[in-house]
Amino acid sequence: MEIFNTQNSLRTYLETPRAQHQKIALVPTMGALHEGHMSLISEAKKHADIVVCSIFVNPTQFNDPKDLEKYPRPIENDIKLLEAQGCDILFIPSVEEMYPDTEEQWHIDLGRLDQIWEGAQRPGHFQGVTQIVYKLFNLVNPDVACFGQKDFQQVMVIQRMIEIKNLDIQLIICPIIRSKNGLALSSRNARLSEAGKEKALILSHTLQAVKKGFNENVAIPELQHIAEQMITEEGEVELEYFAISETRTLERVETVEADKQYIAHIVAWIEGVRLIDNILLND
Repeated sequence: MEIFNTQNSLRTYLETPRAQHQKIALVPTMGALHEGHMSLISEAKKHADIVVCSIFVNPTQFNDPKDLEKYPRPIENDIKLLEAQGCDILFIPSVEEMYPDTEEQWHIDLGRLDQIWEGAQRPGHFQGVTQIVYKLFNLVNPDVACFGQKDFQQVMVIQRMIEIKNLDIQLIICPIIRSKNGLALSSRNARLSEAGKEKALILSHTLQAVKKGFNENVAIPELQHIAEQMITEEGEVELEYFAISETRTLERVETVEADKQYIAHIVAWIEGVRLIDNILLND
């Protein structure tokens, strides 16, 4: 695996495979890698000749400086995982490398996608996400880019940016990787006790119950009630939000239309850790 720290060195290296018409895939990450990230690398390898993974803890998408400071950075372990997975290129830039202009301004009109759910809870977050992903897209110029379904709103935001900027990039949404018990894998899970991890299973259990009800034509308001009741009855789990939305806009829905796709998404707090999960209802 080749490792680069500067944009110029990576750009120069990619000139040869580009000239040879090799397909390039990009997997952007913030490190602290786990099996979920490895599944993105595996999927990328199916669609491209060369897989580029980036590890960059992007400061512009953090609302709280303390969160940025304590974000895990186990880079040596990350490198071992990527090498074992057969990643071709790792890009690990510094903040100064990606943001040489400290006064740089960025704004993209994402409409309501930037304002609801995660956008409402973390103002400016998706502006920061699109800012760094656009930089990486311009640098790598990938044919495909792989992102995980777990951060579904982020994926929809990036898809919207691709459309707005008219980028010739295929966005591949990779399924959520779960533990054998059903817990969605996340670097945040490491902050949970064993009891907390057991408690956290209520998220996937709730989503599975909602999907079952959805496919049995249970009304959306009733599914909302079922989800909220399951979380409440579990105890020691603080529900931030649960919603059933249309996948493209993520607007909450009350009724189902035959030609649209829907997703149930949930955010809850357990032992002071904020956990997110979702499930496609008519995939």
